[in-house]
Amino acid sequence: MTQLPANLALNPRLNRWVSIDGPDVITIRTGKVELGQGAVTAIAAIAARELGVDLADIHMQPTDTDSSPDEGYTAGSFSVEHGGSAMRWACAQVRELFAQRAQAVLGEGAIDVVAGVFTRSTRNEGLSYWDMAADVDLNRSSADLPPPQLRGGTIDAGLLRRLDLAGKLTGAAFIQDMTLPRMHYGRVLCGAHPRDRLVSFDNDKVAALSGVIAVVLDGSFMGVVARRDEQALRAIEVAARTAQWRREAELPETADPHDWIAALTPRSTTFLADDGPEPMAVLRHHAVYSRPFIAHASIGPSCAVAMWEADHVTVWSHSQGIHPLRGALARTLHLDKQQVRVIHAQGAGCYGHNGADDVALDAALLARAAKVPVMCQWTRADELSWSPFGAAMRVELQGALDAAGQIVEWQHAVWSPPHLARPGFGDGVNLLAAQQIDPPHPPGPPNEAPRPYGGGDRNAVPLYRLGKRGITHHLLPQGPLRSSALRSLGAHCNVFAIESFMDELAALAGIDPVEFRLRHLEEPRAEAVIRAAAKLSKWDPADRGGEGVGRGIGFSRYKNHGAYYAAVATVEVTDVITIKDVYGVLDAGEIIHRDGTINQVEGGVIQAASWTQKEQVPWTRDGFAVRSWDDYPILNFSEIPRIHTEIIELPGEAALGAGECAAGPIAAAIGNAIAHALGARARDMPLTFERIEAAINAL
Repeated sequence: MTQLPANLALNPRLNRWVSIDGPDVITIRTGKVELGQGAVTAIAAIAARELGVDLADIHMQPTDTDSSPDEGYTAGSFSVEHGGSAMRWACAQVRELFAQRAQAVLGEGAIDVVAGVFTRSTRNEGLSYWDMAADVDLNRSSADLPPPQLRGGTIDAGLLRRLDLAGKLTGAAFIQDMTLPRMHYGRVLCGAHPRDRLVSFDNDKVAALSGVIAVVLDGSFMGVVARRDEQALRAIEVAARTAQWRREAELPETADPHDWIAALTPRSTTFLADDGPEPMAVLRHHAVYSRPFIAHASIGPSCAVAMWEADHVTVWSHSQGIHPLRGALARTLHLDKQQVRVIHAQGAGCYGHNGADDVALDAALLARAAKVPVMCQWTRADELSWSPFGAAMRVELQGALDAAGQIVEWQHAVWSPPHLARPGFGDGVNLLAAQQIDPPHPPGPPNEAPRPYGGGDRNAVPLYRLGKRGITHHLLPQGPLRSSALRSLGAHCNVFAIESFMDELAALAGIDPVEFRLRHLEEPRAEAVIRAAAKLSKWDPADRGGEGVGRGIGFSRYKNHGAYYAAVATVEVTDVITIKDVYGVLDAGEIIHRDGTINQVEGGVIQAASWTQKEQVPWTRDGFAVRSWDDYPILNFSEIPRIHTEIIELPGEAALGAGECAAGPIAAAIGNAIAHALGARARDMPLTFERIEAAINAL
């Protein structure tokens, strides 16, 4: 049997991916969704190239559980790497089926397809996909066909325009822009403390408000439906003022990960432990690093639309996993999967698990009670408090050097609560309202993606040659705040720690940080991006730093199988910390869309810089401390560094996911640059001026 790309093997029917519709339209269905990363445009371009049609002939159908292939989550930088490879193979097989039909009609000889028309060089006539659509059956399994001849190739950026931008620029692209006949508006009541459960509120007062058509109470889940959104919002404000809550547990006194992590009991796994004699070490070093909880902080709060028809429900959601969401909704609503349809609609950008899935269940519950279509949207306070956070982490490293300055021992231990608590991942439902209704559907036990991808242990294994190694992952239960997937998962903190530690060991050995890394590498592509980043930044090994000006480097291969990325950051420290420039070099194999790839990587640079310098989610005795933008500073436009990106293109190599590769290297490059500028190192993110000042005072 043919070895298919993984996502195609799970969805082998060709008509699940491609249908020939007319006139001059080919409908492409992908299980990957558009998050603002341009992936759907890249997949459309792959389909157009393999089919031999113009991109204008491609219609990308919104991802829909009724008709689209189930490709799980749009996550992990897998949209092009996995989704694109499946689409390429499926479209190439469709092209070859139509070529066979064209040959049967036009006669023997080489058949070519250009702009959707199949021709033979010795004849002037041709046949298009649409001419032959009735004669070619695509309701067949890809596994029953021979491996196709793939066209492949880089897409000319000058010919490729983002398919999602026109709607976004004209105010018609986002889920908040949707309207349905008879649609009403819903809001839900969320508490100010993660351990509070609703006891009571003034139902009569809320129900009497203008525009309110339904007040919904199920267990401690409470929401309203009104004719207009401002009426629903007003009703929730009244409910909040009259609400009584029962606190089931208190939060830890401090949000410092070093404190509250120590109070939890982990499930520990040592998954790499080299045997052998004790190394001949002359220098040993130990350091501990951390990051706090981090918010997604999407510009637009989470939103969903739900509509019931008898005992069937259709939900429009900006979830990153509409098929897993469908299963979680069916389980919570006590329906068969066939009774639930989820259609993707674009929302504010988010790389990970924010409140999109939660609000989808909110909308379904409200629409069922009110018996009208309902758009439900969270408030800014809801989004910044109740949306799952990127997990806080603690990383402890120990290393040893021999007399030649070579690393001969490396021990890495990481503690974190779950990085993957999405609907459909592991046991449990993992939807907020599912835990509030009566009877509740509790979340499953903490779980992580299997290695080599991992969750909290993602990128915990360096690519370097390190002598005797030991890697231990301490998976914690859910912590004080609810955590789940955030762009790069554990790689952000693990790579920050590893690359910071590499600089610290290099300093102990008296070796330039770039040279030190190269001495410990045996992978040419890894060496190439580090050398190229050093060259791009005009790295000077003789530069001793100090006087508030510094430069630092960071490197990793994302998940140890994705894109290679190395970056050099330059900083200036006065009464503020300024990232001046970032020089980044990427190797993502074959590049499908160069401009889109650069956008992805440079967007990752900016987000990682914001996490590393500014972002953290604290709490108080009263509960959530982050309720508005004033409580959660992010990198401003004026603070964005100059970004210089170089791509090492390798046509013919597998395309590697690039969307998350910058997170760890950028964090490390900034941390190393600050240490180079001041001679003092802060190891706890965010690297605020106060923490750096404390590191200086500790010298």
